[in-house]
Amino acid sequence: MRTRAVVVLAAAVTVAACSEGPGPEGAARERGRQVYLSQCSACHAIDPSQPGPVAPPIKGASRDLLEAKVLRGTYPEGYTPKRPTAVMPPQTQMARDIPALAEYLR
Repeated sequence: MRTRAVVVLAAAVTVAACSEGPGPEGAARERGRQVYLSQCSACHAIDPSQPGPVAPPIKGASRDLLEAKVLRGTYPEGYTPKRPTAVMPPQTQMARDIPALAEYLR
């Protein structure tokens, strides 16, 4: 019994040591989560799939939509907004975080 436990433990340690980390997509997703929680959740909700107190859910928002709305305060051509308001001002300081935010919301 003790030998079996040692073998299982050794196998688990070996697998953990050899497995790769979250990779670039996992790191981008985590960065996007941090950006979302610090910059977006006050208006949109902590859970991006839920409506927020001021803004609609944005889970699944495309990178094009995020770039247009976050950076320019507009919508992409042909896009029909969930809430046709102009409450959200452009937030150009988030330009470098758009790819990570898009990965998280995907």
